[in-house]
Formats: sequence, C-alpha cells, structure tokens
Amino acid sequence: MFEVVSLIEENPNPKQEEFFLNKDMDIRFNNLVVKIGGSTLGSGDTTFHDLVALQDEGVNPIVVHGGGKLIDKWLGQLGVRPKFVDGLRVTDSDTLEVVIAILTGVVNTSIVSAINQLGGKAVGVSGVDGNIIVGKIDRPELGLVAGEVNVNAEMLKTLIDSGIIPVIAPIATNLNDEEQPCLNANADTVAGAVAIAMQSKKLIFMTDVEGVYDSSRRLIKKITYNQLNKLIESNVIHGGMIPKLNACLKVVDNLCAAHIIDGRGSNALKDCLAKTLIGTSIVKK
Repeated sequence: MFEVVSLIEENPNPKQEEFFLNKDMDIRFNNLVVKIGGSTLGSGDTTFHDLVALQDEGVNPIVVHGGGKLIDKWLGQLGVRPKFVDGLRVTDSDTLEVVIAILTGVVNTSIVSAINQLGGKAVGVSGVDGNIIVGKIDRPELGLVAGEVNVNAEMLKTLIDSGIIPVIAPIATNLNDEEQPCLNANADTVAGAVAIAMQSKKLIFMTDVEGVYDSSRRLIKKITYNQLNKLIESNVIHGGMIPKLNACLKVVDNLCAAHIIDGRGSNALKDCLAKTLIGTSIVKK
C-alpha cells in the first residue's frame, strides 16, 4: 500500500517551522510546481510538512504525483507484466483501469489526507476534473497514453485563489475518442505542462535518485539547456529519467528553472528552495 501514516506522525525537525526563503518575490508570487514520485516517500521524508509550511508562508504550491511502483505491484497481482517504451508506460484498456484506480483512488487520496492532517488545505483532482489536463494519443505503440497535454490554467488558478493546494493525478481527458474518454498521462510530462501553463518560476522533481548523472555516474550539479540536449542525444539517459528531462527542456526553454532532487531525505524541498545546492539544476544558459 501507499505509505502515509509514518510520514505524518511528527515533524523530524519541529523547531524549523519556517522555510527561511530568500524572500524572493518571484518565487513567492508565482506558482511552484512540485512533482512527487510515489517511490520518494519514506519515514525520513518531510515533503508534506514542507508543502504545508510553504502554504503558510504565502507560496502557492501545486502538486503533481506519480505512483508507478504501486501500479506495477497491483498489475503484478493481476498477472500483468508492465511494459515501457522510452520510460513511458504502455497502456491497454485493462492497464488503464488499474492506473486510474491507483492514481485517483489510492495515491491522490493518501497525499491529500496527509497534507490536510498536517494543517494544510489540499484538494485532490484528476486531470479529467474540469478538463484540467487534456490530450490525445500521438504514439500508438504506447496505447492509451496522452502525448503532449494542454492545461486548464484557469481551473487551477481558481483553486489556488481559494487558498488550496491542488494535488493532481495524471489522468487526461481524451480529445479524440468519446468511447475511451480517459488517457494515462506521464506525471513528469504533466508537471512540465502545468509549470508552463501556470508561468511558474520553479519546477521541482522529487525522485528516488540524487539527480542527473553523467556517463561516469557522477552527479551533475548544474546543466544548461544545450548541455542537457546533448546528454539526451548521447543515450546516457535511460528509463524514467527520459520524460523528466524532456519536461525540463520544455520548461527551461519557456520561463523557469527546473530541479531534479532526491526527495527521500528530510528537508529536501526546503533546501532546494533555500538555494542549497542539492540534486541537479537545469537552467536556460
């Protein structure tokens, strides 16, 4: 099951209630997008505490979450072997039912409950609610998977203006098929699209690795748009990191910086926002 109880029992750093941000007004008044991978949450994780602290300080976070490992677990119990192409899940109709159930029913509800129990104000939505996320199939070999997605920014702004942290499950409305109204959408792709639509200043991917590694498995602390493009073209990047970095390319080419950090430890989100050099930062130039 998706572990939440151990994360909300107590704050590992109860005396550090403020983020001590650099009072950066661009960050404070532009929507921060945080993509949480289900595999990052553990007993030492403070992500939910950090999100509530951010909300208390006037920052408007938007959360996009994954849940791939739990989906794989449930598919395995059904005797279905997951398939991936370029880090993207191949999704047939049976797999889509599991994806929707896990993302919207288990993971989303658990995250929203955890944030609210800590004193935050979060509301869970899937991409189909109010057509927040819409897309269409552009790679038939992936099956029922949205490619590029569009974001209903006004719907998200309405939630944020009401003092709510939107927690988004990456299910998209299908633009082209009334018989199959929903599509699986990669959470990294959705997070990038949300950041662009909301004109965010920062997009943070919380993962279960330190960041981006070079061909010698050394952590890259900072990388530019052009350098990242070359790294992807060199086939050094594999699996689930591919959609993350493709999302980063689009984001930094538009308007904001992106970060890929290890979200499993205490204060990871806070440290990233306080400009502590952790993980990998992706910048325009």
